[in-house]
Amino acid sequence: MEKSSYVYILASRPYGTTCIGVTSDLIRRVWEHKEGFVAGFTKKYKIHTLVWYEVHTDIIAAITREKQIKEWPRNWKINLVQSMNPAWHDLYPTLIS
Repeated sequence: MEKSSYVYILASRPYGTTCIGVTSDLIRRVWEHKEGFVAGFTKKYKIHTLVWYEVHTDIIAAITREKQIKEWPRNWKINLVQSMNPAWHDLYPTLIS
């Protein structure tokens, strides 16, 4: 059985500061951001709203995708979020319900 991997985008607010990451446990990782267990950029700028994510069956593919998105211009990243989540709602509650 293959384990899923996730590429995700967190935001401080709609159209605010964003952070892109990759993980094999999306629920745990977002919870860590929300609770302030991840020191650094996301904690400093209160970036803890999950606004976009993508599922991969291969961690290498997820890491490759994360690197690709990180290289994109900001407006492409905004459009990516808009395509899945135009209201910029926090998607974390949908993961845990």
